[in-house]
Amino acid sequence: MDKLNNMYLYVKALHIIFVITWFSGMFYIVRLFIYNTEAGEMPEPAQSILRNQYRVMIRRLWLGITWPSAALTLIFGVWMWYLLDSLPGWLLIKLIFVTGLFCYHFSLQHIYALQMKGIFRWSSQQLRIWNEVATIFLVAIVMLVSVKQNISWAWGLLGLAGLIVALWSAIKLYRNLRERASGNKK
Repeated sequence: MDKLNNMYLYVKALHIIFVITWFSGMFYIVRLFIYNTEAGEMPEPAQSILRNQYRVMIRRLWLGITWPSAALTLIFGVWMWYLLDSLPGWLLIKLIFVTGLFCYHFSLQHIYALQMKGIFRWSSQQLRIWNEVATIFLVAIVMLVSVKQNISWAWGLLGLAGLIVALWSAIKLYRNLRERASGNKK
């Protein structure tokens, strides 16, 4: 039993490491999508130079770090689940959030594919908002894993709603500050 417990702890540590690198990749990739989108507002030759550089950075981050981290997170997560004796209720809720997180990841894959083809459907403001979706998943999942069965669903949902309102307010404030700053430059 001790060997199994030790194995579980090593698998858990590896799972956490790849969760961190996966989230890092998702947070940074959207920033690069934003910069790549905004490069389209630059005059030539700066536009071409920046877009070429962002294309390389985006491809390396997405294919070299983010996708492998997502796959390894899934592998080690399933392995941990296999090593558990039972499926606690909090874990089922976590798996629902993880499923949503993978849907978010696939939405980033779609944006990646479009930008690699030179198609920019999302404005930088829309991408800034979309970037915060990962924050919501991060907070929800970490709270579930940390608090587990002691979580108060009412307070948990209220806290999540409060986080969404705070993020939305911060995005609007940032947009207003950017608009004022660009208005002062004209």
